[in-house]
Amino acid sequence: MPSPSPSAAPVTILVDADACPVKEEIYRVAQRHKAHVRVVSNSPFRVPVSERVKRVVVSDGFDAADDWIADNASPGTVVITADILLAERCLKAGAVVLRHDGKSFDAASIGSAIATRAIMEDLRAGMDGPLGAAGGGPPPFSKADRSRFLQALDRVLVRMARV
Repeated sequence: MPSPSPSAAPVTILVDADACPVKEEIYRVAQRHKAHVRVVSNSPFRVPVSERVKRVVVSDGFDAADDWIADNASPGTVVITADILLAERCLKAGAVVLRHDGKSFDAASIGSAIATRAIMEDLRAGMDGPLGAAGGGPPPFSKADRSRFLQALDRVLVRMARV
């Protein structure tokens, strides 16, 4: 009788934590799927007491958290971020990337996201002059966004467990 194959390494979720509104949801879904979580930030965040959840505090240097996440992204990781440039770096490393609202970044969407980001940066730069001020920003985070995120993260973890 053949011996059972060793189980695959658990999925690791890397969280760009500074502006993440769904940390508690990540902890709950990760626990259900036995995934590891790394909460990465420039300052300490409270994290649950768990062998699977670890806080990673990096220096306050520019992009230090992004650099740590990108350096640790791989095909066995899910990265949670709204940062488009970080998402691109993580996709290149083979990670799955989800935004906080449950929408995913992938090879097909990242190029247009980067282009839109550049256009918006140019528009904001033009609005900062004496005739106008930059305004707007993303819409408020909603219950629908939270629900969509929970469903998306669950789907991703189920899919990754099958591989």
